[in-house]
Amino acid sequence: PPQLMRLGGVSTVPPQLALLYEEVLYTIHHRLGKPEQQHVGDSQELYSYVQKAFGMDAEEHSVIMQQVLELESPIYCLKATVKEAKGILGKDVSGLSDPYCLLGIEARSQEPAHPDHRKRMKAVVKDLIPEDQIHRTQVINQTLSPVWNETFILEFKDVETASFHLDMWDSDVVESMRHKLGELTDLHGLKRIFKDARKDKGQDDFLGNVVVRLKDLHCWNDQWYQLEPRTETYPERGHCHLQFLLTHKKRATTSSRTQPSYTVHRHLLQQLVSHEILQHQAGSTSWDGELSSHASTVLYLHATQKDLSDFHQDMAQWLAYSKLYQSLEFNSSCLLHQITSIEYRWVQERLRPEQVRAELAESFQSFLTYGVSLIRRFRIIFPLSVPRSTERLQSLLRVLVQMCKTKAFRELCTPSPDLPQMVSTALKSGTTEWFHMQKQHLKPMVKSIEENSKALSKLLLEVIEDLKQCQKIWNKLFTHCVPPALALIQVAEHVQEQLHKVDSSMSRPTAESLFDLYRKLQELHQMKDSLPSWDGPLALSNFHQWFEEALPLWLQKAYTTTLERAQRAIQMDQLKPYGYHKHSTSTVDLSTCYAQIMTTWQQLNWPDPEKAFMIMVNLLEDMCKISLMYCKLIKERAEALSLSEQNEGEAANKLCIVVNNIEQLRLLMLKLPSQLGWAQLEQRMRGIIDPQQIQNALHNQLDSTVACLDHEVRDVVQALATKAQGSFTPGVLNPTMLLGWRQGGAGHGEAGSKCKVQVSSCISPWQLEKGIARHIQEGLVGAFLTLETHLALCSATSRKLIQKYFSNRIQQQLDTSSEKYGAVTIKALYRPSEQKLRVEVLNATNLIPLDSNGSSDPFVQLTLEPRHEFPEVVARTTQCKKNELHPLFDEAFDFLIPSEKCRQEGACLLLTVFDYDVLGANDLEGEAFFPLCHLPGLDTEEDEADMGRVPQTRLPLTHPKPTDEILKLLESRKRDKEAQAFVKLRKQRAKQSKETE
Repeated sequence: PPQLMRLGGVSTVPPQLALLYEEVLYTIHHRLGKPEQQHVGDSQELYSYVQKAFGMDAEEHSVIMQQVLELESPIYCLKATVKEAKGILGKDVSGLSDPYCLLGIEARSQEPAHPDHRKRMKAVVKDLIPEDQIHRTQVINQTLSPVWNETFILEFKDVETASFHLDMWDSDVVESMRHKLGELTDLHGLKRIFKDARKDKGQDDFLGNVVVRLKDLHCWNDQWYQLEPRTETYPERGHCHLQFLLTHKKRATTSSRTQPSYTVHRHLLQQLVSHEILQHQAGSTSWDGELSSHASTVLYLHATQKDLSDFHQDMAQWLAYSKLYQSLEFNSSCLLHQITSIEYRWVQERLRPEQVRAELAESFQSFLTYGVSLIRRFRIIFPLSVPRSTERLQSLLRVLVQMCKTKAFRELCTPSPDLPQMVSTALKSGTTEWFHMQKQHLKPMVKSIEENSKALSKLLLEVIEDLKQCQKIWNKLFTHCVPPALALIQVAEHVQEQLHKVDSSMSRPTAESLFDLYRKLQELHQMKDSLPSWDGPLALSNFHQWFEEALPLWLQKAYTTTLERAQRAIQMDQLKPYGYHKHSTSTVDLSTCYAQIMTTWQQLNWPDPEKAFMIMVNLLEDMCKISLMYCKLIKERAEALSLSEQNEGEAANKLCIVVNNIEQLRLLMLKLPSQLGWAQLEQRMRGIIDPQQIQNALHNQLDSTVACLDHEVRDVVQALATKAQGSFTPGVLNPTMLLGWRQGGAGHGEAGSKCKVQVSSCISPWQLEKGIARHIQEGLVGAFLTLETHLALCSATSRKLIQKYFSNRIQQQLDTSSEKYGAVTIKALYRPSEQKLRVEVLNATNLIPLDSNGSSDPFVQLTLEPRHEFPEVVARTTQCKKNELHPLFDEAFDFLIPSEKCRQEGACLLLTVFDYDVLGANDLEGEAFFPLCHLPGLDTEEDEADMGRVPQTRLPLTHPKPTDEILKLLESRKRDKEAQAFVKLRKQRAKQSKETE
């Protein structure tokens, strides 16, 4: 708001501001009505508030306040609307009435009547109020629920002493006796005729009255009042609906005498709202249009005193808010109510004065122009880094759309602008401006290809991020307008213009910066398919051709980087097992380097098939060279480390690590065709390159390298044997260091056999001393036999391993005779005709006491394993025997299972004995495995045996062990849910076993 200006020590206020301040002080000084609950009742608080809102100092406030006190008071008015009545008395023969009302204001207010004296206090309007001040409504014939909706302006001088009076009467006109008898309907009507005969002809009947003291009214009231009687004959006389508004006439302020009321109200609203916005924190974007109680009170008093309609108040708010929005930043959602209200009331209260229509039209056009200018700069005005930016933009768009849809806008702004076209044009120009601003901002200081490519990469990054934001957020608001595509076209043309100077003489840093630029253009090109259509060609169609000169340098960079990393990895390698593996760290580093080369191939994604094939050949040659170089350097590293080793066994173990490293590298090379997508590449080459050429350039080269790696393995094993020839003593070599070459995949059995053959062929011609040669032969070959068994397990499915696990446990059960944990006795019989297994759990003996009282509460759980063979067979449980170490169960259970399932590998009945625990988990007493393949009756066609002749089987209880090779293999298969669930259960059993021990 304008502030006071001091010139030569004299305080002055702008004239318009002074007149407006005079208006608001006059409004507060001559306020009427009781304060609303949400409004401020203390006038001094309001004076202090408006003084701050107008920026007045104490001296200026005193001067203008004195002027207000000297002004003539306004004429106080009560704007009373008699709306309707209900439940009134029926005074006519027909049982209805012809009601009308007399109303006016008595200068002297009556105090509320005591209930005992209510009759004496009731007064009639025509007896208390001068005749020229009495107002009369129309007569509504023959009704008990009249509707008038008539408004009257009643003047008064003192709100403290004045009271409003309304009397309701039944109009009585002279009618013939024949007409009255014609309307007669009941006995009450007949009594009414006799009563009318006794009174004067044409005398009206009293229906009730309402008396309201003005000092009890708010500025605006709308409610039902009870009609009071003069006698106790009919105490219930119905209700009357009245609406009151306390207003002014002939206000003495200059603004009220010279300007329209709504214009003055708009200026006042604008002044107070701008003060409210500036009271909020920086930016004021959090302000949502809600005014303080002080501002609301002042505006409410002014609107009611000037008798402004809701429509004119909404219009004043629209004019004020729409203008303020163009200078002060706040949420535009508060404009939505005003524009909606204007549309709602437009037809009922059409604006007549041309000045008002022109003012509203100008506000529409101004707000539209300003709103579109904000949309043009939406990236700057509504940045995503600022909270609620999208909500603010969405709110602005909603207001613009709503405004352009209104009848008022279409009528006043002719021809009506095309909002979608305006927004589209603004987005196009705004996107162009934004792109040129970014291009200028990122323009390099040095005009070199390297700096240009770096600047282009940054520019592309900005465009890509902008496109992502458009796809994710902005397009939903703008309904897929064209700015993203426009930026795409512009950046493509700009990049093509900047890259025309690229040639093969560029430096390595320049090539690296160009690769980053290529990747971003690639991402940009991939995004184009998800963007809406646009006008004009796209210059990105063959963008890869711009970088053909840099391609050899990119491939050379990938080769040298991988070579250097591999050399450093070998230099740092101590040839010790890496974690649980049998190979060392250099192999891990080399696999990471190869993965980076594969990533480079995927990132290039070269569109030209023939060129892509040449890139693949180049990458494969580089990886093969690095593999052979690795073999040479790792052997040299092992030799260098062996020179400092005093323990010959450790030196031999390092050679074992070398063998495993080379094997890991061989596996890595064999995976290249699938990881590099050779099948897809060959499909692209169909009809372009001869298949034999592909075979020679790719497959034969890879096979040759793998054969060299096999030869390297044989050489290292031979070196191991040669080294051991003169100084090897039994027991120092750890042949298990050779284990784990091929863990984790299918086909391992074949590979293990191949490795054994290779090593055996190296060992057989050795001429070693008797005993030493046999030890090396037996040690290494034994290690490979163990390896082959292990690889067979690795190649098995998870379900096969689970079956193998239970087979091992069954064998352990058969080999166990110790009853350290007790035993359980059962009888089992299979009936082929019913495909039913019947199991009787007889007893358990010698259980371990697991409770604090030296006893246990045992029960037995029966399950058929493996679960994948019997998925629908639920576990069964015996009753719990309290405080028993030798429980007698004697319970029978039936299981429906096919006979072929019983013959599956590892199929068994698992009996788990638990100690019942009320509070925690049940403790494990032990478990026993009964093989189903040994069931009596399984191998017969008829039911030849019964349970009476079936012998008892006593099964010693065992505890599971956590160190099991099969469980470790299953645990390594992280993605197999069935394997993980099985391992979790067996680990839980092992943990319980460990706790009991």
